[in-house]
Amino acid sequence: MPNTIPVHDWLKFVDDEYLSTFIRDGGASVKFAVTPDELKADLYELVKVRCQDLNYVFVDLDAGDMRAYMPQDIFFGLASQIDWRLLARRLVLSLASENGYQTDGADVVGAGNLIDAIAEDNGLDPPFVRLTMNRAIQNTVFRNQNMVRDFRVCMTHLCQMSGDIGMEGGYADQPLLDWLTGVNTRIGNVRPFAIRTSINRTTARYFIESALYWVRHVGYSGTVILLDNSRVTLARRPRPPDGKRYYTKAMTMEHYELVREFIDDADRLSGTLIVVVTNYEFIDEQSARGWSIYSALRTRVMDDVRDLNLVNPAASLVRLSEDESEEDDVPW
Repeated sequence: MPNTIPVHDWLKFVDDEYLSTFIRDGGASVKFAVTPDELKADLYELVKVRCQDLNYVFVDLDAGDMRAYMPQDIFFGLASQIDWRLLARRLVLSLASENGYQTDGADVVGAGNLIDAIAEDNGLDPPFVRLTMNRAIQNTVFRNQNMVRDFRVCMTHLCQMSGDIGMEGGYADQPLLDWLTGVNTRIGNVRPFAIRTSINRTTARYFIESALYWVRHVGYSGTVILLDNSRVTLARRPRPPDGKRYYTKAMTMEHYELVREFIDDADRLSGTLIVVVTNYEFIDEQSARGWSIYSALRTRVMDDVRDLNLVNPAASLVRLSEDESEEDDVPW
């Protein structure tokens, strides 16, 4: 059995070398963690809590619940776990402060139109404040070339509406959120907002990159994504069915290609740590669904040089184990 590293030791290294420094400064990395099933719950909880401490957005994706070989499903899974209204309100408050408005009375998580609340807080007419804020939003969001056009159009509307109630009593921006999260993928639903592009297999990668950039742009340290791909290594369909997705060999290879593309294009993922949580079948050379079926991914993840006694915590892939003893000073 290859050497393993205690989960707390590895997480402390990730904290010191990535989350507290490299990722926070805008870098990106893709890591693989071979994790026994009994450790997954602890790993996820520890990472989630630490993300809250360090002001990261935490996202949990599972190949058993989504099509992990389709980039649009990766985006929809990411988008469904992000509070887009909160991110928009955070940016509006930041822009209001930059333009000299008092924002102490405006609640970033409250209901109602935020720009109107800022106007009331400053004793000004809402139309005047809206005019100023719309100009700032246009310059900061709509003209920001770091995001794909239709994504920044969507974010522009979310910032400008910031709590507006529609004619039917719900939020006026709900069609935008349904489009972002894949609840309603019909482009006609968002055409009134001047959005013309569907989020599909061809365009999803650009939306993923834009979303990760947007998270940092509104003030978060970055995004941490835990992607459990253990399901793709299952060679036989369960009998009886267990309600989870089953991956054919072709689907598994497409998933591996998608992950490989994330590795190769890591410099396009702003402030992002992706941890692929996997199992020993993934690295088993005899497995019908392991990394050996897609050598392009295997060669990017495997250890080129391996010490006989020590585990390199900086390696692209590590094998986790339970902690022999817990230290009180470990932030995890």
